[in-house]
Amino acid sequence: MLIAITGATGIDLAIKLLETLRDKKIKTELIISKNAEKVITVETDYKISDIQKLAETNYDADDLLAPPASGSHKEDLMIVIPCSMKSLSAIANGYANNLITRAADVMIKEKRKLMLIVRETPFSAIHLENMLKLAKIGVIILPPIPSYYIKPQSVEELTEFTVGRILDHVGIESDIKRWGDDSKR
Repeated sequence: MLIAITGATGIDLAIKLLETLRDKKIKTELIISKNAEKVITVETDYKISDIQKLAETNYDADDLLAPPASGSHKEDLMIVIPCSMKSLSAIANGYANNLITRAADVMIKEKRKLMLIVRETPFSAIHLENMLKLAKIGVIILPPIPSYYIKPQSVEELTEFTVGRILDHVGIESDIKRWGDDSKR
């Protein structure tokens, strides 16, 4: 599974996803954008190397010769988490200027699963048009919108729920609280 972290706020979502996938013994490849590296230092106490250790393989975001840049690289799923509006725009318009947007372009052209965990609020008409363009061709757009029916006691619970919903969409079991499941409330 290919995970890409872009420069949007919400780095904890990516870290929690990587930790969960590691705990489930699911192999991951990771690309961290240059802007994401800056956001990581602002939003977390993690070093870049700490996050990289959560993945089996790491690629430099500027390396357009890395395996994910090619359709012959067999990766069935890519998740961009968090996905900045800059990255969303580049993906929606085929502007493959770095390994993240090129790998996303490959996923689209090869008709493989691509999921974008978009982070922005409010959405502008341009953001919505880009999301619609991608959704129409099968890209999964999953903004991390809080689910209050779980009665969260912390931001961590909301983060875990979002990661659980991501896992749901890629066919990996999660134990999140579900609507109507009073036993987990």
